[in-house]
Amino acid sequence: MTDQIINRVANSKLITLNLEDYYPKGDRLSFDIKNWLYEGLVLQEKNFRQAIKNYNWAIHQDQYIAITCSTDAIIPVWAYTLLTIALEPYAKKIIVGDLEQLESSIYQDIIANLDVTQYKNKPIIIKGCANKPIPKNAYLQLTIKLIPIAKSIMYGEACSSVPLFKR
Repeated sequence: MTDQIINRVANSKLITLNLEDYYPKGDRLSFDIKNWLYEGLVLQEKNFRQAIKNYNWAIHQDQYIAITCSTDAIIPVWAYTLLTIALEPYAKKIIVGDLEQLESSIYQDIIANLDVTQYKNKPIIIKGCANKPIPKNAYLQLTIKLIPIAKSIMYGEACSSVPLFKR
């Protein structure tokens, strides 16, 4: 009698979805406009427009940009809009906010466009550990997208998953 070791995880019908597989290439940059403000606090329209005109926007080719202001300055919406107009020909994505909000916005787009029809009536594991900065919100968005079609949803690894949903 031989005691053969059987890998039940490898033989299971579980499908692992790893959000890290969808992580898009491209630098992420926090574009702080405080240096474009008078004393870091006051936006002077003429100087602001001149700074936009003189800046080399091409250095942001294929980057993901989070426009922010690290001071307590009150920035009018039109200022962010002017920056967006200048960045738009070069950047992959532009938001007002921090890098975490940027990553969340990137994943919101990815998940919205993700075809999940192949997961219909299948047991799914959403892989938990990642080496890339996957926002927590992406896991929630993916779960919401899978609930109407998946047979079951788990979180973690096949060998140690946490059940989340079962039809």
